[in-house]
Amino acid sequence: MTARTLYPPIIASREKALAASRAVRWLSLAAGPTFAGMALLTAVLGGGPADSLCSAAGLSPLSGMTPMYLLMTAFHLAPWLKLVAGREAGRS
Repeated sequence: MTARTLYPPIIASREKALAASRAVRWLSLAAGPTFAGMALLTAVLGGGPADSLCSAAGLSPLSGMTPMYLLMTAFHLAPWLKLVAGREAGRS
């Protein structure tokens, strides 16, 4: 018996789709903390020469890399909010 007779292609493709779905779910959770860490490191250590390229010479308090990373963190919080909401719904 071969693997093909044991596992028809439709079942194998479902398993691959399920594995891919799980990987995407876990990868989506990685973005928020990554950007938050980058914002913290940039705020503590300073942006260096790249910060001056990304800011308009300090004309705005929202210029620079730290606010950009914080904004990216906010945009990538949705998977975490869904995760927390799912756990809270399971408790009630």
